[in-house]
Amino acid sequence: QVQLVESGGGLVQPGGSLRLSCAGSGMSFSSYAMGWYRQAQEKRRELVAHISSEGSTNYADSVAGRFTISRDNAKNTVYLQMESLNPGDTAVYYCNAGWLGLNYWGQGTQVTVSS
Repeated sequence: QVQLVESGGGLVQPGGSLRLSCAGSGMSFSSYAMGWYRQAQEKRRELVAHISSEGSTNYADSVAGRFTISRDNAKNTVYLQMESLNPGDTAVYYCNAGWLGLNYWGQGTQVTVSS
């Protein structure tokens, strides 16, 4: 079955950086569009960044210029490089895979930005 496993979350100070990883298994990874979403406490889940199967990317306005999404199809992994983090980026970050109506989620990884 399809599995998405996120890693790389943690506690970081404002202005710091983190790189999240999401490893996929049980799927034809290169065929899937991949996305990172986040959900802060008492807020709705929102799209952070998206990368198509061809490598086209788009970002939420709140993270554009600070976050970079990339994928390594040979490793079945999608990354989210996060720079200049601020407390507003604190949330659980989820990996998503989508293809032809199929949609899968990872379990999430907590990112906390605090001094």
